[in-house]
Amino acid sequence: MDQKRPILIIGAKTIGKMAYDIFACNDVIIYGFLDDEVEEGTMIEEVSVLGKIDDDAFFRIIGKDCEVFIASDEVSLKETLVDDIKEKQKTQSINAVHKDSNVSPTSFLGYGNLVAKGASVGAFARIGDYCLLHANSLVDAEARIGNYVQIGAGAIINSNVEIGDKSFIGSGAVIVSGVKIGKGAKIGAGSVVIGHVPAGKTYFGNPAKEV
Repeated sequence: MDQKRPILIIGAKTIGKMAYDIFACNDVIIYGFLDDEVEEGTMIEEVSVLGKIDDDAFFRIIGKDCEVFIASDEVSLKETLVDDIKEKQKTQSINAVHKDSNVSPTSFLGYGNLVAKGASVGAFARIGDYCLLHANSLVDAEARIGNYVQIGAGAIINSNVEIGDKSFIGSGAVIVSGVKIGKGAKIGAGSVVIGHVPAGKTYFGNPAKEV
């Protein structure tokens, strides 16, 4: 990651701390955090929580003096922030890609994705916008991941899988090649999915069945 400008991280809880770790490991300067629920002045390592998310003084510097990363697993909050930043600041969140991840140069990543330590993105895979790929997850060759998708630690998304927007794949789940996961579906941790999952459904087990 060749990031010249400092990063303002929106969110100072777990995902924010993951983003901090990624940027720090990549030798990127972190300007500070914004968070509505973490007290102003709280220090995360050597970086301070500067204020709340709607603090205009800091919001206005996004895209001018610093880049931004939206660090949240709450989809509705993310969508609101994405819209605000695009409309008011004419920019989008950068990607947070850990130096110890493995992202194929032939793959595609949209905006605002987090790719944690040990995660892999295979050849010609496509990752949409604002996804979370947790530690040691695998997105194999030519898989297609929508927007706002969360893939848990150690999950395996095999080749040619399609995952719809806002879906959740639990830790350690396995999605076999060619399967389609519909928009907003949830796959329980450790499940093995061998057939298509309709939009909005929750599947769990081995083989996974609708809950």
